[in-house]
Amino acid sequence: MTAEFIKPVIWEGDAIRLLNQQKLPGEVEYIFLKTIEDVWDSISELKVRGAPAIGIAAAYGLALWAKKGGSDDLQVLKTELAEKAAYLNSSRPTAVNLSWALQRLLKIADQEVSTEKVITRLEAEAILIQQEDEETCRRIGEYGFSLLPEHATVLTHCNTGAIATSKYGTALGAFYIAKEQGADVSVFATETRPVLQGARLTAWELQQAGVDVTLITDNMAAHVLRTKKIDAILVGADRITANGDTANKIGTYGLAILAKAHGIPFYVAAPLSTIDLNTATGDEIVIEERHADEITHLAGKRIAPEGINVFNPAFDVTPHELISGIITEKGIVSGDYQTGLAELFEPAHI
Repeated sequence: MTAEFIKPVIWEGDAIRLLNQQKLPGEVEYIFLKTIEDVWDSISELKVRGAPAIGIAAAYGLALWAKKGGSDDLQVLKTELAEKAAYLNSSRPTAVNLSWALQRLLKIADQEVSTEKVITRLEAEAILIQQEDEETCRRIGEYGFSLLPEHATVLTHCNTGAIATSKYGTALGAFYIAKEQGADVSVFATETRPVLQGARLTAWELQQAGVDVTLITDNMAAHVLRTKKIDAILVGADRITANGDTANKIGTYGLAILAKAHGIPFYVAAPLSTIDLNTATGDEIVIEERHADEITHLAGKRIAPEGINVFNPAFDVTPHELISGIITEKGIVSGDYQTGLAELFEPAHI
């Protein structure tokens, strides 16, 4: 059975049509982004989220700006593109796919000798990034599915599905592949406080695809791992460092510790664009801290005292020694991540 996929980012030529994930699951709303400021706001405000989808949206945002507001002078245009890329990159600092996509476009622009060619190539490259992501995610899903036993029960955290990428997703891709192959897979999805991506997005997305999914609160995870015969934990990533340390949605690190305590494999699924060999360890990752309202309010209603101090990191870092395997479109790496991840980027693997 083939699952139906909802595209989160659609290029319209003169605008970006974006699935507003802030409205899910109650309403499937598409909004139109017509300026680079619209794109920045949508990334910052989580209207688009998921590392690959953020990268795709940003790439289209830079191409859109060049098409509508770029200089007629080639050198000025290239300088402005670098400035606009830095601006877009500031919208969310932790996910490396954002800077990866923007740098890819800047390299393309730097090779061209006319403003017209720069604009044309930027658009084409942004489209290509999205197209490549579809095939990348399918391969990640196939590798992830290969790790699961028959009649598997898997726990996942946050949202790593089709609406966080261009299709299939990363960690959730394994469940879509299972569905296509008629395999029996059950999923426990954590709610993912404080923004509830698991409750609002993962539960909704898997339910729409006909995958057996059960929603739990984050603080139920230890009990579920002890009592429900969970075969694996499968999560995504926003940045993977050279040694295999992994930044992902806040709460992931705790799940990895719980997995080790219960003897359950803990897998991370992500494309090569999420691997940052220029960052040595997780200690060097900048962790985004978000607005206090995400914790003090729920559905717009205050649930905490006025004036309370709030600490709201959006991500945490899981040390590589807690990770059973990193699943990429080029295969599964385990053990010596320092060597294995670097080898993925060698010519034989690319």
